[in-house]
Amino acid sequence: MTSIAAPNLDAIRADVRALCAQFPDAYWRDLDEKREHPGAFVDAMTKAGFLAALVPAEYGGGGMGVTEASVILEEVNRSGGHSAACHAQMYVMRALVRHASAEQKARWLPAIARGDLRLQAFSITEAEAGSDTTAIQTRAVRDPETGGWIIDGRKNWTSRLMTSDLALILARTTPREDLTDRTRGLSLFLVDLREARESGEVAISPVRTMFNYETFEVEYRGLRVPADGLIGEAGMGFRYVIDGWNAERILLAAEAIGDGYWFIDRAVRYASERVVFGRPIGANQGVQFPLAKAYSHIVAADAVRWEAARKFDAGLSCGAEANMAKMLASDASWEAANICLDTHGGNGFVVEYDVERKFRETRLYQVAPINNNLILAYLGQHVLGLPRSY
Repeated sequence: MTSIAAPNLDAIRADVRALCAQFPDAYWRDLDEKREHPGAFVDAMTKAGFLAALVPAEYGGGGMGVTEASVILEEVNRSGGHSAACHAQMYVMRALVRHASAEQKARWLPAIARGDLRLQAFSITEAEAGSDTTAIQTRAVRDPETGGWIIDGRKNWTSRLMTSDLALILARTTPREDLTDRTRGLSLFLVDLREARESGEVAISPVRTMFNYETFEVEYRGLRVPADGLIGEAGMGFRYVIDGWNAERILLAAEAIGDGYWFIDRAVRYASERVVFGRPIGANQGVQFPLAKAYSHIVAADAVRWEAARKFDAGLSCGAEANMAKMLASDASWEAANICLDTHGGNGFVVEYDVERKFRETRLYQVAPINNNLILAYLGQHVLGLPRSY
């Protein structure tokens, strides 16, 4: 594995751009048409060490912070790629690094850092619970024979189940009606998917979406997990998941910002080259002004991303900044997507220009992993001190 050098952001950007240059628009366009996993790209990212950025150096990883990790994902999207194919390994790493036992970290992290194993699947969401994670019903009960656990239940929006070796699964270990604190009673498990797929203890059904996103519905059918598959303390899994949410929001903000810059770059280039009525269309204020405004919104969102990442890496409270970064960046990327499409006119709908592909991809950030309306509720109630709406 080629390790990343000192955490110099310019050097990281240059290295990621050089790697992404090997996977041009045509690569992503072809995969989008076929709805195929970008295996070659993920392999290259793994070999370069980028996906191990958040694994501590003592376990063979990059030992970097969320700031550096966010730059990696931003550059993937700014290059025209789609980091959703591999970003989960960064999204979930904090739960493992912070809450796994020393034995679990020694067992799993070096192999993940080397690229021998992929931790790309995070199984939380359920159809009935939706955004109310504390309402999930997937159960994990003690196995009296082994002392381990048996998991039964259904999940949706569990991505990369067929291309990941490991998964983190959140399951209920105490009935909700027995709890006075609804955030308790959920536990986090690290599961070897290779064994589970072979045993038939997981039933996986692909879900086709409006863009090339490898996600599934999954049913756990008596999935046996050894005792050492439990991460941290039983009943505290929701807390462990929350602990990683700020990192997730910051990283997703960076992806959206990468998309936003991609849209602006493409629109500016097209507006400068496309000549109608004897002059470039970019000379018209009706084209210039929307692009300038969208660009300014991306830069503003980017500033909040940097502040959120700075506070996160310093161990400071950053819930407000992380949530605002996600909301502002997703809004800015969606604005830039629409302006880019408007600038291209009819050509924006033509596959070969790649605008419609990125347009579909960036729309997800408005609603996932959390809807922007929920972020507004969080800011209103927890930052501004307004009354709860529910």
